[in-house]
Amino acid sequence: MNDYYADLGVSRSASPEEVKRAYRRLARQLHPDVNPGADAEEKFKTVSRAYEVLSDPEKRRMYDMGADPFAASGGAGFGTGFSFSDVMDAFFGAGAATRGPRQRVQRGQDALVRMGIDLQHAVFGSEEDVTLDTAVVCGSCEGSGCQPGTGTRSCSTCQGRGEVTQVQNHFMGQIRTSRPCHHCQGYGTVIANPCFECSGDGRVRTRRNLRIKVPAGVDTGTRIQLAGEGEVGPGGGPAGDLYVEVVVKPHESYTRRGNDLHCTVELPMTAAALGTTIPLSTFDGVKDLDVAPGTQSGDTVTLRSLGVTHLRGSGRGDLIVHTVVQTPTRLTPEQEDVLRQLAALRGEERPDGRMTPASQGFFGKLRDAFKGA
Repeated sequence: MNDYYADLGVSRSASPEEVKRAYRRLARQLHPDVNPGADAEEKFKTVSRAYEVLSDPEKRRMYDMGADPFAASGGAGFGTGFSFSDVMDAFFGAGAATRGPRQRVQRGQDALVRMGIDLQHAVFGSEEDVTLDTAVVCGSCEGSGCQPGTGTRSCSTCQGRGEVTQVQNHFMGQIRTSRPCHHCQGYGTVIANPCFECSGDGRVRTRRNLRIKVPAGVDTGTRIQLAGEGEVGPGGGPAGDLYVEVVVKPHESYTRRGNDLHCTVELPMTAAALGTTIPLSTFDGVKDLDVAPGTQSGDTVTLRSLGVTHLRGSGRGDLIVHTVVQTPTRLTPEQEDVLRQLAALRGEERPDGRMTPASQGFFGKLRDAFKGA
């Protein structure tokens, strides 16, 4: 085959502009009107043929794949014996078109399961049981896919190559294409006596229980990777990985914002006005909550380091308690008299009713607190 790149003195990676410059330079040197040498005309024709091929993107592409439009064996075509395997090699590297037999033993797929846990277990970590449907090695054939005492034999259709070749006549010459053998499915071997348990797959479906260690600090959406706990591959191949996605169940009293826990406590008006200490049930046991005198609805009390454990790092978040002050109803006459006396002492028989921005009211404070404001 002609070496058109050498004829023009350029590399195979030369750009179209480099090809054009090389041709013009050589054409000026070899043109018969300029160079009357005996072999100048023949060299000029050689350079012109090379430029005709390399300047045309389609012709250059076909030439790079092994087809020569000026080959002596085919003036009108692109040579004979043009192999589709050569095209595959040009695009994907040598040996791409001839894959050879497939491996029966393959890695299994990764698996994903979702697991619900309590908020308290997310705070401190825990061990959880999860049930999953998966594939395991067949106990009867031990992954071979064959009945005990039997084995595979070479495919008579492809002679063990795993693929068959088809030759077609084309205007470009003969084109050879390779495809997986339909008889052995590309494996090159045939299981004459498939295992009754797995039907030749080397694995069976089953349900199994798995105990998983959940680290402290996980949240909904956190995925725990367990290497080699996924599905066993065909032919008893190595198992894939198992990914466990955590879903934290809602708690009746606490909500989570980042690593902080939030809850709401209702206080009588008198306790909020005078201040008090109340017992608060937390994930760390019962703790004393100190309510300062004059506490208003929407105020917060922070208990340090009683929140969620940091997933990556040390320490814990905080527990933030939101207060709601309850106004007494159904007062007895004595209670009503006491409150009227208090109102008189404070000059609040006829209050002004000052307007405050909506964001500073109770609901605004509560909303801002949950937004992290």
